[in-house]
Amino acid sequence: METRKTLNKVNTTELVSMALLSAILLIGQVGMSYLPNIEIVSLLVYIYTQIYRKKAFLIIYVFVFLEGCIYGFGLWWFGYLYIWSILALYVIFSKKQQTSVITTSAILGAYGLSFGFLYSIPYFFAGGWAAGFSYWVSGIPFDLLHCAGNVAVSLVCYRPIRALLGKLHDTCPKNTL
Repeated sequence: METRKTLNKVNTTELVSMALLSAILLIGQVGMSYLPNIEIVSLLVYIYTQIYRKKAFLIIYVFVFLEGCIYGFGLWWFGYLYIWSILALYVIFSKKQQTSVITTSAILGAYGLSFGFLYSIPYFFAGGWAAGFSYWVSGIPFDLLHCAGNVAVSLVCYRPIRALLGKLHDTCPKNTL
């Protein structure tokens, strides 16, 4: 049984692996940015958290920092700090580890549908109730696309990506990842 201190340590191999996984998130996000709210980030965060558990937060925050470096650090950026963490927390606190493609697609579809509301929270604080509500409502068509995109991407990519990352994780020495 690993001690709490061991679980909190990140060695060089883990750090490099997590940096690579963060870069894959960024490449996936930038590479699909021409599609309106259709992305692979939600699926990858879901799978990373299934495999790496709490260590996925390091991957998420490096990804969000890199996005800020590319696109600038504006009000939009604060939403990304917590929005991907909400998905990771859901996976961590799920009583049953979801490996079904249908269930995963439904969860990620619901997440895509709620993304706009979750993302509008800083606008409620910055501009008041009317600003937050209007920001959220104006984005509903994109939330519908986000939902459909998450479902489609999950149905096609969940099994192969989960299998690949699971094998990579299993082949690492026991003291890493």
